[in-house]
Order: sequence, then structure tokens, then C-alpha cells
Amino acid sequence: MKSVAGIFTTRDAAERAVRRLASSGISQDRLTLLTPGTDIGRLASVPTDEGEAPGTGAAIGAVTGVATGAGVGLPIGAAVSVIVPGIGPIIVFGLLGAALFGAGGAAIGNALESTLTRGVPRDDIFVIEDALRAGRSVVVALVDDAASAQRARDAFRETGALDFDTARDRWWGALPEAERGRFEPVEEHEYRCGFEAAQWCDDRENVRPLHGDLVDRPAFERGFDRGYDYRTSRALKRSA
Repeated sequence: MKSVAGIFTTRDAAERAVRRLASSGISQDRLTLLTPGTDIGRLASVPTDEGEAPGTGAAIGAVTGVATGAGVGLPIGAAVSVIVPGIGPIIVFGLLGAALFGAGGAAIGNALESTLTRGVPRDDIFVIEDALRAGRSVVVALVDDAASAQRARDAFRETGALDFDTARDRWWGALPEAERGRFEPVEEHEYRCGFEAAQWCDDRENVRPLHGDLVDRPAFERGFDRGYDYRTSRALKRSA
């Protein structure tokens, strides 16, 4: 199973993509929509916990609150409202909603982490975080074969989605040089891989299955250290 995902500037556009995917033959139980916002009134009585997000595999950070409800107008089932530190309230429709529906407390965080990372590359998690933090919506389709993946990509393109590779390039290009640190042009790929890896993982050794011997390169090490400092400094600013 692999994932195909798209980022949308509006929730309406994301919902159109979900309907297009469902009508194209993508199984409804393989579709997820994540979108910022929720019914604030329903969340007023939800307890919160300022626990810190785990490192490797943390899906959209630690979940601190939940209110359950039903998805309206979408063919993908339950919806769950969650509060995510550093991002705020989001609504999760579909596969994740079904997994989280009715859960509570620590079970919410465990379910969100295990469900989102199943089929979704862990190094894409920070791209999802960044999109949600910017007020955008994300649609994820889990597919089993190349034909289904192509149908999903076509549906995303036709509904105006931004693909993850482009989103990742824009995120990198928007970082000030003071945040990224300095590197030689020939080192950029290695340095950037390390920097990005630090956005979703606390231990450089844990990304070896993804990057192989690249993790031993000096530029990768410097990028990882710089990226980790960037990530932690942003977390401190958000909690201040």
C-alpha cells in the first residue's frame, strides 16, 4: 500500500477532490481528509494535556483533545475533531476518523500515529503539518497499485491540488538562510535531506533505512543538527 496526497488552499476544493477520487473507483475506506478548524463550542469542555510529541513516526504531533461527530456531505464516513499542539484544531474525515471515532485519552494519540503512518511515508508528515499550520487542507488516498495511484494523481491535478514534492520545495525555498545555515552548492542535497529528516525524527540513526549511508555524510549531519535546532526553536515559540 502506498499513499498519493494533495494539498488544497480551501476545504471546498479538498472535498471536491474526495468526491472525484471516490467516483474514480478509489475505495472510500482508503480516503482521508484533514482540514483546519472545528466547532469551538464542542471543544470548550474537552480536557487538554500539554504532553510533548514523540519523535519518530509522530503523526501531526501529539493530540491533546478530541470531540467526535459524523462526517457531513462526504462519502468517507466519520469525522473527528482534534486539537494538535502547534497547529490548533483540525477535523479528520474518513480513514483516520473511523480509526479514532469513539476513542479517548492516550488512545487518540496512538491511533492517529499508527493510522496515518501506515501507508504514508513518515518523512511526509512534516509537509502535512506545515500545510495544516498554514490553513490548508490535505487529502490522502491509500492505493494498492499503479493504476489506482495514477487515478488519484489525475484527480488531484484536475481539482487544483499542490503535490507534496512541490510543497516540500516551496517550504525549503521559503526558509531564511539564517535558519537553514550555510552549505556549499554541491552539498545542498545532502544537507537538505538531513534538515528535512530532523523535522520528523529525533534520532539521526532512525532515518538510515530511508537515506542509507547518506546519514554518515558531514553535510547530512550538519543539516540534521541545524534542522533539529530549527524545529525545536519553532516549537518553543509556539508554546510561548
